[in-house]
Amino acid sequence: MKRLSEKEEAVIMIVWDLKKVFAKEVREKLPNPKPHINTVATTMKRLADKGFLKYEEFGGTYRYYAAMSKKVYTNKFVKPLLSGLFGNSIKNAVAFFAEEEEISLTELKEIISLIEKKET
Repeated sequence: MKRLSEKEEAVIMIVWDLKKVFAKEVREKLPNPKPHINTVATTMKRLADKGFLKYEEFGGTYRYYAAMSKKVYTNKFVKPLLSGLFGNSIKNAVAFFAEEEEISLTELKEIISLIEKKET
């Protein structure tokens, strides 16, 4: 299994959020300009073919749901990417985004709060 494209990740993020979903519902959640419904349906079919989504058939339409959790996907595809780019150091990754001003002080404080909650 290969990591998903940006467009595929946008679709699966919506599926993770909504749990069980039709292509029309995914399209509604995508940002403007919205792709044609056929593009969304094709993307979802490809995600199912790749093993990321499963579906139930309802007549001529399909309701999709995730075949793997967001956590499993992150551990399998995102963690190794970060490890390679930042020498297996989350600190280096956070420092990079702070230097590039991609992360705010508020977001950093939220991260610290999450870590502190986990340690208690």
